[in-house]
Amino acid sequence: MENTTKNTRIISITLAIWGVIFLITGGILSTIDRTVIKTEYSVKVDNKKVSDLRTKEIKLKDMVLEENNPLSVDPADYIVDADQISENILKALKLDTSMVNINEPGEYKYTIKYKKKVYTGKFTITEKKLPTVTLTLKEINLNVGDAISRNVSSYINEALPEEVYNNLTLDLSKVSTAKAGVYEYYIYYNNETYQNKIIVTETQTGPKVITPEEEPTPTEDPIDETENN
Repeated sequence: MENTTKNTRIISITLAIWGVIFLITGGILSTIDRTVIKTEYSVKVDNKKVSDLRTKEIKLKDMVLEENNPLSVDPADYIVDADQISENILKALKLDTSMVNINEPGEYKYTIKYKKKVYTGKFTITEKKLPTVTLTLKEINLNVGDAISRNVSSYINEALPEEVYNNLTLDLSKVSTAKAGVYEYYIYYNNETYQNKIIVTETQTGPKVITPEEEPTPTEDPIDETENN
């Protein structure tokens, strides 16, 4: 009987001890859970910092500009998603567009430097778009030996803006005033070709036509007195 009582006490004490252990373990686990939650929150903050660091990875735009227009001097204009990059980094960027010729259409390179790293981008200068105009050419008549005009405006019926005149090309390569004939001349503008004729004729060298005012006054024949006698 005493043995049974002892065993019962031992079991009760054991159960009590295990109960205490479970309570302590539960408290520890709860504390650990709270710690993990805090750690996860801390990791999110760290990820934000990593995101800031990634903004240093700069990607440049392929730039396009019409000829004779000024270049931007702001590095942010040349960067993809520049609004995602911190102001401190943008201020530290050094832009170099010295290789770009805005007066000559073509493809060029530009660079942006950040600390010791250099990024290279492409810059395309396109031809300026010219105004659309209507051109009609004159038929020109010349004599053999006449001087031929090189003033393009003298071959065109319309009055045009100065910008258009500056971009016209006159082609008289097939015209000669040394010999009578019908010749073609051309004017080129904005990838279009216009043409008309120059007619060269012989200078009139026939007998002079006398007008009535120029005719000589008739004179009377002298009287032959011998016949009268």
